[in-house]
Parts: sequence; C-alpha cells; structure tokens
Amino acid sequence: MDPLRRAAILITAVTLPVVIALVVLVNVRGEEPAPEPEGPATVDGVTPVRPEDLPTLELDSPELGPEAEESCTALMGNLPLELAGEPSRRVQSETPFVYAWGEPPVVLTCGVDRPAGWTVSASAIQINGVQWHVDTSDPEATVWTAVDRPVYVEVRLPPGVDSAPVTALTVPLAEALPYQEPAPGP
Repeated sequence: MDPLRRAAILITAVTLPVVIALVVLVNVRGEEPAPEPEGPATVDGVTPVRPEDLPTLELDSPELGPEAEESCTALMGNLPLELAGEPSRRVQSETPFVYAWGEPPVVLTCGVDRPAGWTVSASAIQINGVQWHVDTSDPEATVWTAVDRPVYVEVRLPPGVDSAPVTALTVPLAEALPYQEPAPGP
C-alpha cells in the first residue's frame, strides 16, 4: 500500500471518532440558548433605526441629459448603504438619481442645476479634494453642492446635522466622478 494512502487512512481513523465524540458531547450537554430579549435591540439604551421602519420618501429629481445620466449612474452605484451611522432608506422618485439616509433624512440628488449662489465671488469649501458650495439660506436644510465634477451633486442636511455626512460622501463621489474645473456663474 502507498505510504501516503496509509497516512490518510490512519489520520481519518483517528480524527473521525474524535469529531463524533465532540459532536455528541456538545449535544448531550444540552444547554438552553439564552432567552431572546423582549422588544427591539438597543445600543446604549437607544433603539437603532431600521430602514424598513422608515417611511418611503417621495422626492423630486432633475431631468438629465445623456452625459449627466452616465455620471449619475456611476455615482449612485458607489454610494454607501450607511452614512454617518444612519441607514439608507427607500426613495420614490422619477429617476434613480436621488438617495437618502436616516431620519430626519440626509438627501443626495445627482444632476441638479448650478446653485444660484455659486458665482465668481462665492467661496467654496474643499473637503478631501472635493469643492462644495454651501447654502444656508433655507431654514429647513443646509444645502451642500459639489461644484467641481461633471455634474452638480447636492446634499441636503436637516437642521442640526453637521458636515459629517458630506465628509463621508467625498470619497465615493471623488471615486465615481472625475475632477472638473469649477464653473461659477456670473
């Protein structure tokens, strides 16, 4: 008999009874599983929001030309399922170029028009290589618009939410959309 075959048979003959003994021992011990906690799981006393618990958002979306549609398709495929600790949520829109996270929602819209306040005299904030025009004139949201990509990408933050979601979005945005020299209005 071949020495390798003999070694394989010997290893099997020794290992198989040990594995069977362990399986029997574990099953005989018969510990009862820990009881399931009542109600939803909490983290530090806070019940996390689940996407299925959030209502579907009905959102408007811009009409896009073919070039913008190609850019927005690339971006949407690169977005995270969770943003700054908030889960993504269902969105109803005429196009697939709107995405949202959390409650109150952070909403990203790809392919918006150039922001009215984005003029030659306006300043931009650069985060991780992406330039953003920030509009704080709406009391219902702070609107950040990426102004140095082939399409304008808007992120609406609800009141009281800091720039963490925008910062987190700069990486997928920069990966999906190449830099383009900003073109502010007159």
